[in-house]
Amino acid sequence: MGMVGTSAVRLRIIPAEIGPGKGSVGVTGLHQQADEGRRPGRPAATVVTSCHSNSTGGKVSAMPALERTGAIRFRRHEQRRIALVGLIAASVLFGCASAGSDGATATRGSSVETRTSNPPPTSATEGTDNWRSTEIVDGDTLYVSGPLGELEVRIIGVNTPESGECFSEEATDALRELVAGNDLALVVDRSDIDQYGRALRFVETTGGVDVGAELVANGFAIARRYPPDDARAGTYAELQREAQREGRGLWAPDACGASDLDGVEIVIDVTADAPGDDGENLNGEWVQFTNAGADAVDLDGWEVADESASHRYTFTDLRLEPGGEVTLRSGCGPGNETVRYWCVSGSAVWNNSGDTVFLRDGNGNIVASLSYGDSG
Repeated sequence: MGMVGTSAVRLRIIPAEIGPGKGSVGVTGLHQQADEGRRPGRPAATVVTSCHSNSTGGKVSAMPALERTGAIRFRRHEQRRIALVGLIAASVLFGCASAGSDGATATRGSSVETRTSNPPPTSATEGTDNWRSTEIVDGDTLYVSGPLGELEVRIIGVNTPESGECFSEEATDALRELVAGNDLALVVDRSDIDQYGRALRFVETTGGVDVGAELVANGFAIARRYPPDDARAGTYAELQREAQREGRGLWAPDACGASDLDGVEIVIDVTADAPGDDGENLNGEWVQFTNAGADAVDLDGWEVADESASHRYTFTDLRLEPGGEVTLRSGCGPGNETVRYWCVSGSAVWNNSGDTVFLRDGNGNIVASLSYGDSG
């Protein structure tokens, strides 16, 4: 696959069997998203009934999406429960019958520049298009309210900076601006909910704007593939490459504050697939950083991250002379000037199928990045 980076990059993957315990887990009805630790917010108590494509016949059927998780909440008096059930059933059938209809009207004015064309045809939508945002949790999660109640939605195909990280506030504001005052359509790909009870959906305005695509195109989010929900992964990856080339949003060299990176050139080399079982050979996967510039670079306080919300490593007391290199291994060991150890537990860091290595300076600016495999 192609590679994308903000600096010179190389990629080397040693062939080996893919070990268990790595990467995203996704099956219909339950899916692992990037933010392994659920961001602070309201409890995942929601109401939703969704339409799903029949994988064999391509038909759209109505089914209670979150009922099996116990995450259904009716804000009605108990005496109205029977009448409400009938109303929900009627709404679902109406929504499923109209699923897949598209609109192509102009979008509302916004300081978030609309850079993408209309999203691809939808396979199924939630009830009707009359969903409205009620609360923005962060740049990729929001609450919506519609004919069937209230729902917490995790936008699929994207990942935005975590709370407290550089550009998290800008991403949150961008999402708020994109959805404010707009009727929204919630589009199902393959999976229904994640492990936190959030609905996994593409979000579109009825004016034809793909919200996730806009976040990526303007540099507020990174494109991340979440199998099996990857129908738009190729489109989002191309939008990210353009945002990187143009230095938009978090890809700008000074996105997170002033930086002195002129002349800094860091080459990234990664071995993502360790020999044997990745989980049992954590030191068999590693990422290496080489100073290809003419001046020494102080990496003290610089951060290494993957596409997820949980893997972060910070260098301390490290200076790379011209031509110098440091290898960061995922397991444990005695570190020195040329080898450091992440000492992760539970699972490996780098996804064999594809991931992105980020190197950020002390302010959070992206100094260099390397995307490989499905993320390339």
